[in-house]
Amino acid sequence: MNFHIMTLFPALVDTVLSESIIGRARQSGAITVNVYNIRDYANNKHNKVDDTPYGGGMGMLMAAPPVCACHDAISAKIPDTSKKRTVYMDPKGKILDHETAARLSAYDDLIILCGHYEGIDERALEEVVDERISIGDYVLTGGELPACILTDCVARLIPGVLADESCYLDESIASGLLEYPQYTRPYEFRGRKVPDILLSGHHENIAKWRREKAVEQTAKYRPDLLEKLKDKKD
Repeated sequence: MNFHIMTLFPALVDTVLSESIIGRARQSGAITVNVYNIRDYANNKHNKVDDTPYGGGMGMLMAAPPVCACHDAISAKIPDTSKKRTVYMDPKGKILDHETAARLSAYDDLIILCGHYEGIDERALEEVVDERISIGDYVLTGGELPACILTDCVARLIPGVLADESCYLDESIASGLLEYPQYTRPYEFRGRKVPDILLSGHHENIAKWRREKAVEQTAKYRPDLLEKLKDKKD
């Protein structure tokens, strides 16, 4: 899968997405991440990409021409046969969840637009954006970190990124439940011991225990997820 990220701060995005699992996936060729500096498409002496909003108001607004020019350049590189989609990281969008990430992982090319300042001229969004996605109801200084989060959670669903398919099929949230408690050595730490069931070697009983604990954790911390599971069954 190919990720194309449009931003005013390419170094920030490239640094975050060059580490850990995503960085290794890029090196192996399981995914590609191309980062584009919108300023390179400004077509003016000082690479100016923003201006004051019509009607007044605080702050500056990213102008439509460089955004659209950058998107046009990316689109020209993508084959017509490719299944592609453009996403704008926007507080107005649908909150990102696992179902959305799974749906987006089916595309060949995912273009992600990062806003900054007070946002982007609406005409550019109408011209190039297919959907808007938010990572939560709070304010950030720009769309770069949200774009990295979207890339991370979509990329890990791509074959070859994780070691085994079960790493994401049985993962917390993906299964509809929070993850069960996990333990490693030492057996006892500050008076707290590993549950004996995990040392029993009885895989069926361990699986049953983990399922029960997952339900308990979900009921305690995210009861809304249990409601979603109930609605799906109904």
